[in-house]
Amino acid sequence: MEKQKNKNNFGKTLAILKIKIIDIYIIRKFLGTFFLSLLMIIIIAVVFDFAEKIDDFMEKEAPVKAIIFDYYLNFIPYFATLFAPLFVFISVIFFTSRMAVNTEIIAILNSGMSFRRMMWPYFLASFIIAIFSFLLINFVIPQANLVRIDFENKYYRTSRARRGQIVNFHRQVYKNIYVYMERYNPEVQTGINFTLEKFDDNGRLESKLSASRVTWDSTSNRWSAWTYYIRDIKDRKEFVTRGLKIDTALTIRPEDFSRDPQYVGTMKYKELNDYIDLLRLQGSDELKLFLVEKQRRIANPFSVFILTLIGVSISSKKIRGGLGMQIGIGLALSFSYILFMQFASQFSLKGNVDPLIALWIPNILYLAIALLLYRLAPK
Repeated sequence: MEKQKNKNNFGKTLAILKIKIIDIYIIRKFLGTFFLSLLMIIIIAVVFDFAEKIDDFMEKEAPVKAIIFDYYLNFIPYFATLFAPLFVFISVIFFTSRMAVNTEIIAILNSGMSFRRMMWPYFLASFIIAIFSFLLINFVIPQANLVRIDFENKYYRTSRARRGQIVNFHRQVYKNIYVYMERYNPEVQTGINFTLEKFDDNGRLESKLSASRVTWDSTSNRWSAWTYYIRDIKDRKEFVTRGLKIDTALTIRPEDFSRDPQYVGTMKYKELNDYIDLLRLQGSDELKLFLVEKQRRIANPFSVFILTLIGVSISSKKIRGGLGMQIGIGLALSFSYILFMQFASQFSLKGNVDPLIALWIPNILYLAIALLLYRLAPK
């Protein structure tokens, strides 16, 4: 009785969602092909990666447990999301082409279902993959990257060269507050000839802290200014305070001077947004890198829908050359799309293109191609 009740509830849910048996069939084919092909390429990638790095693992005596759980267990999600759009496309091309060769597409359309209606299960499956990819990229992979990068630094990468000194460092740290260091040495975390200036909203100087040097105190997580004097200007009068040492509350940390480029991939979505706000306030040169990363995390999952539409439009009819021809055309389009996405990010980082525009131009362009192919597809 209970089983019959559950079956009735499931039937009502399907009726509300207007999901038919053919929709479930297509979704199962789509997701099954996608996850199977992705699993196969992940296994191949892991084998090749291990073969390439085994000498380094043995040389640095990396524990087997760390190799499996700290590296490869965190490498798999990163690799999966990196190539998810490509394998969405390959999956759609592969099983839709087989459906077309077996005249299943013709049977579906002859049954009274429109081509537009047939796209519904494709987009539903794409939505599942896009949400899955978005959650992984923004909430799971950043933490996994922290563990993976730490493992690589210990057991794979050669020791990095000593970072050079930073000269004439100038940055805004709060509203109307600016920091300057003539020279900063990251090895000893010390800056020479330090100034901290505060201006009012009209651009007039309110106070200025000058010190012969500043050092980072890792215990209190603060910068200490040594041999300092402070000029305070109030009501056109100047007051000077001198001393040996004073602590500051700067928002800059030692790692902000020279961050590893991979650091951007270790931040969750909220952390990324908060850090972007801080960099924008500071006027940092790194701001564009993090804006590009933010837009990439949104644009990549959206590309799943575009590649799905292109894949169905190309492979839904029989063409001369068969399945191989369709897969070849599909791969050419998908690889050009992914390559365009990579170039777009470089246009933004190296040029003056806004990250929002640069990262979404490929999506807009290939969406237009997808809509054109959709119009040409058999109805």
